[in-house]
Amino acid sequence: MTPRHPPESTSRPPRRRRPDTRKRLALVLGVLAIAAVGLIARAVDLQVVHQAFLQQQGDARFLREVEIPVSRGAIYDRNGVPLAVSTPMLSLWANPDELLQHAERIPELAQALGANTVDLTRKLEQRNGREFVYLRRLMPPEAAKGVLALEIPGVNVQREYKRYYPDGAAMAHVLGFTNIDDRGQEGLELAYDGWLAGKPGLKRVIRDRLGRVVENVEQIRAPVPGHDLTLSIDSRIQYLAYSSLSAAVLKNHAASGSMVIMDPRNGEILAMVNVPSYNPNDLDSSTPAQRRNRAVTDVTEPGSTMKPFTVTTALESGKWTPTTMLDTNPGTFTIDGHLVRDDNNNGRIDVSHVITYSSNVGASKISLSLTAQQMDKVLHQFGFGASTGSGFPGEVGGYIPPPRTWGDFVKATISFGYGLNVTALQLAQAYSAIADGGVRHSPTFIKGDDNPGVRVESTYIAGEMMAMLRTVVGAPPATAPQAAIADYSVAGKTGTAHLAVAGGYSRDRYAALFCGIVPASDPRLVGVVIIRDAGGRGGEYFGGKVSAPVFREVMTGALRLLDVPPDNVQQWYAGGPVQPAVAPPPQPAGAVPVARSTPGAVP
Repeated sequence: MTPRHPPESTSRPPRRRRPDTRKRLALVLGVLAIAAVGLIARAVDLQVVHQAFLQQQGDARFLREVEIPVSRGAIYDRNGVPLAVSTPMLSLWANPDELLQHAERIPELAQALGANTVDLTRKLEQRNGREFVYLRRLMPPEAAKGVLALEIPGVNVQREYKRYYPDGAAMAHVLGFTNIDDRGQEGLELAYDGWLAGKPGLKRVIRDRLGRVVENVEQIRAPVPGHDLTLSIDSRIQYLAYSSLSAAVLKNHAASGSMVIMDPRNGEILAMVNVPSYNPNDLDSSTPAQRRNRAVTDVTEPGSTMKPFTVTTALESGKWTPTTMLDTNPGTFTIDGHLVRDDNNNGRIDVSHVITYSSNVGASKISLSLTAQQMDKVLHQFGFGASTGSGFPGEVGGYIPPPRTWGDFVKATISFGYGLNVTALQLAQAYSAIADGGVRHSPTFIKGDDNPGVRVESTYIAGEMMAMLRTVVGAPPATAPQAAIADYSVAGKTGTAHLAVAGGYSRDRYAALFCGIVPASDPRLVGVVIIRDAGGRGGEYFGGKVSAPVFREVMTGALRLLDVPPDNVQQWYAGGPVQPAVAPPPQPAGAVPVARSTPGAVP
């Protein structure tokens, strides 16, 4: 019997036991818990512990405070005509670091800007590390948008304003100009900068890495637009004055000229012009000398335009009246070894004819009867030797020597306008005080400015002086027939002064002046014309021939524009003016005329 083998075992080896599901889940949850704790800890660290630091770093990279630009207030003339306006412009800027990363686009950018590639690259490299550099400021919007259309990385734009002056050179010295940041630098733009400029707003924005604003976060400060300014200037009269003065300076080969027109009733300045001038819309083509407002910054010896104030002092003293006689024979007068002379021998004349004939000898003899303190007091009362108070930047006060230094000859020279310095605006203020019955108003450039004035002379004496000044604008031998205006009575005074030079006075260089009032019966306008360094190339240089015609031409137009009614129609006929003859004073027997000489005296 065959032995039977035991059967082979069919059982499988025992399986490994899988980890317990619960343990596995616990492990996962533990890991998640640890991660959660780590995240919470990190969040606490970021949001609480280091929150201020991280916020600061983020803000430094993306949060910016930027100005909200505001428009500068406009300037208008007394009739609402715009004289200065701000035009919206665009300024291009760039992030130097980003733009240099795309250096291959710089030549394209330079061509669009009209710049040199090398210069532009150097400019960017010098400012590398900064986030901002101007590429071109105050571009016309169309031109700036054309550059932006190139989509050059790092190039951005911001809005700004540029000042524009429609009247150009005619109004330049009054208005002045602003700089590239639209802040006043000269003239009334500077004087009223705080009023005109306003206050830019401020907002907080988020910018992306390209410098573009992606979100306006908040407004920090609201923008306050600039206030408008209405001047006393009449742009029509201003243009008349500029045109006539320019022609006169050119005709008489003069170096420069100034004209001021005031309303004597309130001190409002209706026109103020200077030649040469400049274009405030193109400052690069001008020089500092051209930009100076000579009517308030340049002084001159006023010559015979001072005689009315000498006579006013005499009338105020009680020693003289308009009919008091004095002897000017033989047309010369020696004081302390110095010679004073007239253009002609006027013989024996009264005080009124001292003004009519512009007698230096007569003014000198009157001054010797007065004290230096009396003369100085009247000059200061009428505004000489001090600023007029107009508020115009750079205005000078002129110069009057201290009375204690006045000898007889100094007193005499001051009586006919030498030895002291005045501005055109001071002369306009002083003659306006005579025209307004002895009330002096501070000149103002603002329409409707409250300006009651101060009395500096009696109405009676001012009236007597007005009557004397009317005789100046008559037929020869009066000195200003060319200042006469058809249908209007005119009062005024001529002046011709040798210009001071190193070592004394020039023999052939003069300042020609005329100060006029119209209508004389009811003054509405006072005009002062100064033309400096006249007489070149053998031309005219007398105030009555150089400056008086400018006064006549400008005032003829101004009276028409202001619709001032005529007050002297009976003096005129269809064929032209009938100039009233100035009656000569009685002459003593044997009076001998003196040959005509240069005007004024040469101390």
